[in-house]
Amino acid sequence: MSSWAGRSAAEIAAAVREKRATPREVVAEHLARIERSDGRIGAFRKVRARAALAEADEVAARAELTGLPLAGVPVAVKDNLAVRGESCRNGSAATPDTPAAEDHVTVARLRAAGAVVVGLTNVPELCVFGTTEGPYGIARNPWDPSRTAGGSSGGSAAAVAAGLVPLALGNDGMGSLRIPAANCGLVTLKPGHAVVPAGIGHGDWFGMAENGPLATTVEDLRLMLGVLADAEFVRREERSPLRIAVALRSPLAGVPVSRPYTNAVRQAAGALARSGHRVRRAEPPYPLSLGVTALQHWTAGTAVDAEGLDPARLARRTRVHAAVGRRFTRAVRGGAARDRLRARLTPFFTEHDVLLTPALARRSPQAGPWHERGWLRNVLANSAYSPFTPPWNLTGWPAMSVPVGTLSSGAPCAVQLVGRPGTESLLLGVAEELAETLPWRRTAGG
Repeated sequence: MSSWAGRSAAEIAAAVREKRATPREVVAEHLARIERSDGRIGAFRKVRARAALAEADEVAARAELTGLPLAGVPVAVKDNLAVRGESCRNGSAATPDTPAAEDHVTVARLRAAGAVVVGLTNVPELCVFGTTEGPYGIARNPWDPSRTAGGSSGGSAAAVAAGLVPLALGNDGMGSLRIPAANCGLVTLKPGHAVVPAGIGHGDWFGMAENGPLATTVEDLRLMLGVLADAEFVRREERSPLRIAVALRSPLAGVPVSRPYTNAVRQAAGALARSGHRVRRAEPPYPLSLGVTALQHWTAGTAVDAEGLDPARLARRTRVHAAVGRRFTRAVRGGAARDRLRARLTPFFTEHDVLLTPALARRSPQAGPWHERGWLRNVLANSAYSPFTPPWNLTGWPAMSVPVGTLSSGAPCAVQLVGRPGTESLLLGVAEELAETLPWRRTAGG
């Protein structure tokens, strides 16, 4: 008897389509692994054991089973996206415990492709911070449970990295896919604006937030991204030499970058140069005001999402974040600062096809009750370890996190790939080359 827990999504879907496995046995194996392991990981707020098995049987009975790209594949969904019949708590005690009447469009597309939603994953309150903890638990990095999985898609990343599911759905408003993927040794892509339907919170953080997949292989990432985007842009392109810029300086002034992350970039740059690409050092012209611009947008997005919620039921760090952001919402909504940033960075991407940077500046903070700590302490901790992700939400351009190297603890290290609008397929191709030349372990368990 084959064991399906821990296999890739592509392997599982092929086996189900070819009748070498049933959706029920695949889902049951993953539910058993969740029951055994999630107590120490904290990936899930809600596990849908009975409902997931029933949905697996429905997939098995579908007439078009042999054509489903995600036939029988268990997936986890970030708990800020609606799943029919389940409440969407967004990491907060202030949100209503009311079952959703309909699936979010991305969830509906996954289910239409044959995927089975096994549970809803933990997030920080209102998905604000780069660590995941709150009233529903603490999401830990399966490679090093003393450290946070990251955020805000921390539960989704932890679930995939622990082999509890092969794929998870998350989203990224200031790095919320790339940060936990980098911590947990996963590959992810924040799509460019409007490639995948958004519909996150109240206005997608002014259009900066995008939905996207978390996976252990580039093949699985392509597979899920194609379903989410309902497009064929993820087909492999013929490889040709690219102009790759290598940047090691933090976009935020005064934030140092630790050696493991600069070493990972150098390792990736060397591998890409040996593959025939034109690789050279070049720092994007980040403005000194970038940190202020990022903070204004970050807090303003929270201010909008917190409207209508009982402040007494929000954590103090969330209340302060929203209060700071209320003074910026009008200016942020106009988009002038983002337009200026795009205009400043566009010439750089006429000279370079891909930007290669560290994914993070340092390893993630210790796992713990960050939601009980002060606002400034949270902001400083986030900014110190994840300065590389926000610029690409502000511009709305695609960006990836790819595992490269390891930290002294044995946990994964990672690099970031960035491209101009419409280059998702090109970035996936570069990630494939890195996977071939610098392969990574798929999950913390194997």
